[in-house]
Amino acid sequence: MATDLDRPYGCTAKPSSLLNSIFVSIANMAGKMLVSTSSSKAENTEKWKLADHLRFMVMLISWLMLWVLRFFMDLFSCSMISPPDYHLGGSSTVGRLQLSPYSSSATGEALPSSGSSLDLSLRNRVDVDGLAVKALVKALTHVLALLNEIPASSRKYQYTMAMADQIMEDNARHGHSALLHVNHLALASSFTRTSALLYRCLQVQTSPSGDYGDSWHLRAIKAIPFGSCIASYMKAITMCLNAAFSCFDTATTRFQRRDYNVEPDMMAEKLAQELLWVTNKLRCYGGVNEALVQWSLASGLASLSLNASPRVQGSVVKISAFLFRELTRKDLEIARQVKFRLLVLWTPLFCHASNDHAYPILTSFQKAEIERAMDEVISNFPAMEQELILTTWLENYAVSVSDWPNLGLAYDRWCQSTREMVHH
Repeated sequence: MATDLDRPYGCTAKPSSLLNSIFVSIANMAGKMLVSTSSSKAENTEKWKLADHLRFMVMLISWLMLWVLRFFMDLFSCSMISPPDYHLGGSSTVGRLQLSPYSSSATGEALPSSGSSLDLSLRNRVDVDGLAVKALVKALTHVLALLNEIPASSRKYQYTMAMADQIMEDNARHGHSALLHVNHLALASSFTRTSALLYRCLQVQTSPSGDYGDSWHLRAIKAIPFGSCIASYMKAITMCLNAAFSCFDTATTRFQRRDYNVEPDMMAEKLAQELLWVTNKLRCYGGVNEALVQWSLASGLASLSLNASPRVQGSVVKISAFLFRELTRKDLEIARQVKFRLLVLWTPLFCHASNDHAYPILTSFQKAEIERAMDEVISNFPAMEQELILTTWLENYAVSVSDWPNLGLAYDRWCQSTREMVHH
């Protein structure tokens, strides 16, 4: 114990002998294969056989594994010990050891005074409260995570959702700031998790077989001598590994949850509805600012939502519309960049989402309310940022069949203000 406490946080440690042995063995194998491949290529001018190609591919994979292993050896050579995290507990372990009354009596020193005893009791009470809050956060986060995993057709789905509702209502009923913070943390975590799962699900729908286009590192390899051959091998290896990992993930998921065999479009619809539910809960318990920040950074999800199914688009449009109405609240401090990113990212979805719907996603009153909110927020931006937002809107509005949102008044106002700047 004393050794662990006295060790400095910035110390370094040598890599383990196991890592060293693996590194040396892979290096020797890759080196021998490189020598054999080079010698065979120099001696034999004929075309390579299948065995030669396979040996060359294995050599490339070995060198890649060697680099990855070297990277992790350098990364984890630093100390794994970090300062203890007591942000919910209040005091550190060392502080509790120093304040212990038994240490003073054992050394023959005077017993602590009444003031220090009161301070010790307060510190212990903070520790207990912090542990309780941490336990509640973990419990509520776990329940919300189970909602993403349980099929909507299961009879336990509504039971789990009701349990999460009950926990949050009980926390809010007590009115304690720490308990309200529990709801904020758990819901923010659930918002992050659900939006990430929705993005992954939509990504699978968009490219179920994977995207094997040339990425930047393949284009860089092609620029070097004999790079085209190496890039072709790496592209083939990437395709094989992606296919193998995809099969493994599918088999693992089916093995772990045999009754969770749901089509990707149905899964995306379920996740979108859950994300809408979490957004409403964040609004109810005063944590909508977290949703605004995360939604303003979801550029990938905004792009994939343009090609999503109508039902998924319906839920995503409701989330965006709900958050857009929050932008005009006077009691909510929202950064200007958050507002700007929200308008640029999600305005195109408003223009395209209602194309294939047999029913209106939003009512006429809601559409008019959102248009007024967007117009008000846009009018508070500088002229350059207004130009970017309105240009993005016009590019999508002009090619869509939808008549909403119509920001023509905001566009005319920006044109007029720009003319006045030129005149002055």
